[in-house]
This record gives sequence, structure tokens and C-alpha cells, in this order.
Amino acid sequence: MSTYSGKDRVFADPKGMIVDFAFDETVAQVFPDMIRRSVPGYETIISLTGLLAEQYARPDSNCYDLGCSLGAATLAMSRRIQQPGCCIIAVDNAEAMVCRCRELLQAGDSHPEVEVRCANIQDVSIETASVVVLNFTLQFIEPVARAELLQGIYAGLLPGGILILSEKITFADEAERTRMENLHIAFKKANGYSDLEISQKRTALENVLVPDTLEQHQKRLQQVGFSSLDVWFRCMNFVSLLAIK
Repeated sequence: MSTYSGKDRVFADPKGMIVDFAFDETVAQVFPDMIRRSVPGYETIISLTGLLAEQYARPDSNCYDLGCSLGAATLAMSRRIQQPGCCIIAVDNAEAMVCRCRELLQAGDSHPEVEVRCANIQDVSIETASVVVLNFTLQFIEPVARAELLQGIYAGLLPGGILILSEKITFADEAERTRMENLHIAFKKANGYSDLEISQKRTALENVLVPDTLEQHQKRLQQVGFSSLDVWFRCMNFVSLLAIK
């Protein structure tokens, strides 16, 4: 079994051609290091996702981790949820991520039942859900398809159920966008990334990760029907919203 705990050097060497970013085996091997050094506040979001799930999970309901990658949010929820009859359904379309997620879950002692699926989250029917997590996942969905995905989540949530939506955001104001982007670059440099790594990864993500503004997220969530919206976490150009049905 691989340790999957290597240091992220995916973009450390000059590349003649930079292809679109993919969550393949190379990324899976270093993903914990990559996400920790790239997303400010990631560990806080994960740990508090477990706490929110503990508060809102209902007996005999489903909790979804859509775009689960290696299952960090799934593990956080499984450690906190105490309600009887809960099932956590973790979904990702990257086979390398799903395989490692299953390994990690098998190594742990999960109280709720956990099901890991390799599938596109847009093909998953949300049913009898009390908690749904979209952790830095919506930004990888085609912008024109985002409202439909959220509508399906809303329809499958029980009354009082929650969506935890964590995203990288952009800004309508150019000066604010520049300030936050520069802070994010400084954060990555402080975590050991070189200018080359930052530049090459940005190019690889350019056509894959398309961020919205906070206002776009809020408007879309309101349009699909969510009655309550809270920005419960914000750091630089990363936010997490709590939407309640």
C-alpha cells in the first residue's frame, strides 16, 4: 500500500507543455501536502465540517461528500456523527482518489456506514439528505451546470438539512482581486512553493478551475431555494458557506 504522504513536486520542474490539471495518480500521491500548502484554513474547514455534521445530521438520513478526493471531509464527519442509521456517501470521479479514499476509510474505525462511489457528482441522486458537503468541488463544474447541480442537492435535502459549500472565490472589484491573489501567492511561497511551481500550476488550472464571486454563490443558492445563508469561514480568497433548507 502506498503511503500517499509525499511532498508536492508536481510542478517543480519546467514543463514543455502544460496540460489541464487532473486528479490523477501523481496528484493523489501528494494531495494532502498539496492542499495543505495551497488552501489557507483547509484544516479548520475540515475539522469544523465534522462539527457541523454532528449538529445537523438526522437519524436514518444520508450525508454526502461530493467531490470527496481522499475523503478528508468524510473522515471528519464519520468521527463526529452519532445519530443512528446515518450513512455517509462519498463520491468522486477520479479513480486514483477513490481508491486511496477507500484505503484510508478501511484503516479507520467508522461508526456511521460509509459508501464510496466512483462517479460524476452530477449523476448522483441526492436522497433523504441531512448534510451535503461540496468542498472545493463546484469550482470544477462547468459554470452553466452549477445551478442544476445545486437544485438537485436542494431537492434531496430534508427540511432543515444543510449544504456546506467551500470554494475559492474571485472578486468583481479588480483592486480587491489583485490584493487577495497576491496574498494567496505569498501564502504559497511561505509554504515552500517556487515561482515556477505557482506559475505552472496556475496555467494548468486556468481552464479547469473557474471561480465565482461570493455574490454569485449567494445569489445562486437563494435562487434554488435555500432560506438561510451564512459565510461561516473566510480567509483571503477562500470561503465556506452554510446553506440551510
